Amino acid sequence: MTPLLLVVAAYLLGATPTSFWVGRAISGKDLRREGSGNLGATNALRVLGWKAALPVLVVDLAKGWAPVALFPLIDGSSASWLALIYGAATIMGHVYSFWVGFRGGKGVATSAGVFLALAPWALLAAFAVWLAAVMTSRMVSLGSILAAIVLPLAVYLTPHAGGEWTLVFSTVLAVFVLWAHRANMGRIRRGEENRFGRSGSPRSERVPDPE
Repeated sequence: MTPLLLVVAAYLLGATPTSFWVGRAISGKDLRREGSGNLGATNALRVLGWKAALPVLVVDLAKGWAPVALFPLIDGSSASWLALIYGAATIMGHVYSFWVGFRGGKGVATSAGVFLALAPWALLAAFAVWLAAVMTSRMVSLGSILAAIVLPLAVYLTPHAGGEWTLVFSTVLAVFVLWAHRANMGRIRRGEENRFGRSGSPRSERVPDPE
């Protein structure tokens, strides 16, 4: 199979709107109109609970991992940078899914799947930062923002596939994640961001995050 067809396949895999379908199947709800309006595991957790969020998280991780880990085995090319193209395509598919009007999530879980294949030690470091931030602040968005900032440094300091292109890719991805969370950063500064496990959040109504 040619690399171009595999890039298309990576986008189509990423575009699978896991949380949208899970939300419809479990409760009939359209997650684009619930909670934050994002089609990701975090909003599934907020609206539907962990039993719905867990399969969403696992599938979103897998659809980031699979193209990067498996497609280079069948593309007939020795170019290591093609794995990064497959990763970028699947992230774009998740964020801009044609199934749901080119809307989706913010790509954090899918990006984690990509780096699980490319740089697992760097991903582990970023996850540790994410977990510490979420546990102390109760804000998933803050954890995602800090993890994105840490990821390029962790890639630089740990073994990884893809050479220097992985470092470039992680830097571009970090900028993209920060851009995708720009509304969240504004709410964090104003003290209005959602916090898990706290009732009476100052932002209980749906405020759509721009994608």
